[in-house]
Amino acid sequence: MLLEIPGVLNAAQLEKIDAILNQAAFVDGKLTAGMAASRVKNNEELQKVPQIQELLVRIVMSSLSYNETFKSAVFPNKMADLIFARYQPGMTYGDHVDDPIMGSTGPKFRTDISMTLFLREPESYEGGELVIRTSFGEKRVKLKAGDAVIYPSSSLHHVAEVTKGERVVALAWIQSHIRDPAQRELLFELNKARDHLLEAYPDDESSALVDKSFANLVRMWADV
Repeated sequence: MLLEIPGVLNAAQLEKIDAILNQAAFVDGKLTAGMAASRVKNNEELQKVPQIQELLVRIVMSSLSYNETFKSAVFPNKMADLIFARYQPGMTYGDHVDDPIMGSTGPKFRTDISMTLFLREPESYEGGELVIRTSFGEKRVKLKAGDAVIYPSSSLHHVAEVTKGERVVALAWIQSHIRDPAQRELLFELNKARDHLLEAYPDDESSALVDKSFANLVRMWADV
């Protein structure tokens, strides 16, 4: 499932992140790339200074933890440390697939879902679209600052060359409690219907049955 999630970060949070990043150092993004990705990766990533990283992670994670769309679509179990990436004119990231296993500084985990959180307004830079190959063709994504997109980590994707301005994003990779992507999508859609029924018809037997079915499907499919 490829899903855009608007308004993950608000204006105050974006301003705070921007102020922190403007004072921070960036390093060659190839330092965190695998063998295949390093051949096509041309960007910069925030140098990992613990105090800075912890502050930025706290801002982003506090919003994600309250975002119902993110939680309902992802069923997050484990998440990699956030990476903050910067693309200046001439930089790009060619076609690649994200590593299936991550966790270099702690327990290993499987990557089911990738997330790109945009930190610059789209009109402030040219190019820099996230291009994801799907069974329906290429999907080009360039969202407002504070918006995020999630997509299967198994997808072949690339970042188009930035030709003007500066593209800045936060990146995350997540292991879901629901490993199967088709099951995750079904639960996401069922949960939307469930929420509507529980709000509109709280005392109706059909609402109770859908609520029960949703809970028991999660119980059946969850990997904990």
